[in-house]
Amino acid sequence: MASLRETLARTRSSIFGRIQSLLGQTDITNETWDELEALLLQADVGAATTEQILRRLKARASAEGIVRAAQLREALAQTLKEMLAAGAATPCTYAKTRLLEVILVVGVNGSGKTTSIAKLGKRYQQHGRSVMLAACDTFRAAAIDQLQIWGERLGVPVIAGAPNSDPGAIAFDAVQAAFARKCDTLIVDTAGRLHTKHNLMQELKKVHGVLRRSVHEAPHHTLLVIDATNGQNAINQAKGFTEAVGVTGVILTKLDGTPKGGVAFAITGELGIPIRYVGTGEKVDDLAEFDAEAFVQGLLD
Repeated sequence: MASLRETLARTRSSIFGRIQSLLGQTDITNETWDELEALLLQADVGAATTEQILRRLKARASAEGIVRAAQLREALAQTLKEMLAAGAATPCTYAKTRLLEVILVVGVNGSGKTTSIAKLGKRYQQHGRSVMLAACDTFRAAAIDQLQIWGERLGVPVIAGAPNSDPGAIAFDAVQAAFARKCDTLIVDTAGRLHTKHNLMQELKKVHGVLRRSVHEAPHHTLLVIDATNGQNAINQAKGFTEAVGVTGVILTKLDGTPKGGVAFAITGELGIPIRYVGTGEKVDDLAEFDAEAFVQGLLD
């Protein structure tokens, strides 16, 4: 399995590498702050989160008497860790605490959603859980086929219907099948959709409602898969999906494909949504639980 540090190599050697160079063995000047602001914006941290970071840094520099850029680098690392930790939820747990745990997975096309579902299923399997997948992306026959292929590879059942069938009906059937087969984990795929498409978001709300009515407190997790290369557009996606179905966590994919990577701070800084997992490669084992300290070290160390 690829490590998080390896995944962040491109980001570390690009914009965050320039931040390291900026915060070298010099005194802090007004130009230092201006350049740091510009680099954070280039890294997809976002305007609101960049302003928040700089405000915290300036307060810390004043309180601690920081005058050297190298000291500011340490303060920046600490500030970024605190920001990610503030958005963190309780640690991921795989202990069986209910008869059926339902995980709803949402996201736009091309974000790596179906592959992330397979990786998530494998992780739950490794912790002794009995997994079932539900193919509620009925708009694309290829999506159903892809999930069924992953199901065969993992050795887990997949509940699916015909293309263009009712996703809500598939979700209901999957819950009944999970109870009947004594599966304790149901991971529900949904159609990749743009958060701006009203009708499709209404369909997603319907699936969410079916799960809520079928299982107590379901879905117990609603995970949004975000492609890190989408930059600031990912924030708009997160806002849209959160308004529709109440996103509880993010799976961040394709970090190895972007020289930026600052979107993680924007997600937690602006929305307070925790990042649960990071995709670290293409293999089914390439999914890591998000670790704020390791993430910041991977960018700045």
